[in-house]
Amino acid sequence: MGKVLVLNASYEPLNLTSWRRAAILLLKGKAEQLEHNGLYIYAEFPLPTVIRLRYYVRVPYKEIPLTRRNILERDSHTCQYCDYRGEQLTLDHVIPRSRGGKDHWDNLVSACVRCNVKKGSRTPKEAQMLLKRQPRRPYSSLHFELARHLQGDRNQEWKKYVIGV
Repeated sequence: MGKVLVLNASYEPLNLTSWRRAAILLLKGKAEQLEHNGLYIYAEFPLPTVIRLRYYVRVPYKEIPLTRRNILERDSHTCQYCDYRGEQLTLDHVIPRSRGGKDHWDNLVSACVRCNVKKGSRTPKEAQMLLKRQPRRPYSSLHFELARHLQGDRNQEWKKYVIGV
């Protein structure tokens, strides 16, 4: 059956929930259905894939810690220079530490050992190695969960509500 994307009244993604919880929110009138996948719970009730709350929920901002694991997750465990996917990934400073590069979301990327050694203490431009994606801070911890659920052909109806995943 799968997960259901829950949007705030302002259409920003809040969380993922089970289809049962989503159905309860719909039946109680606390949410409206925006998308469904063509399956039905019963004759007149389509299985929701995206719902929007009818009232705004204020969510406190929670800082996502800058960790090796979160950088690798943000970059989908892929080298940002050559698209290598595997166990042999390291972290690379886009602007090297030897040139004043800091440990920030926008300066760290995942890189395979080979590309990291090839780049050395140069910038990607100097090493003539283009980044596949510019590094940035994830919007929220929900970013990682959404990215996992958007892989492949699953949950395509979520894409218009989720930016930057």
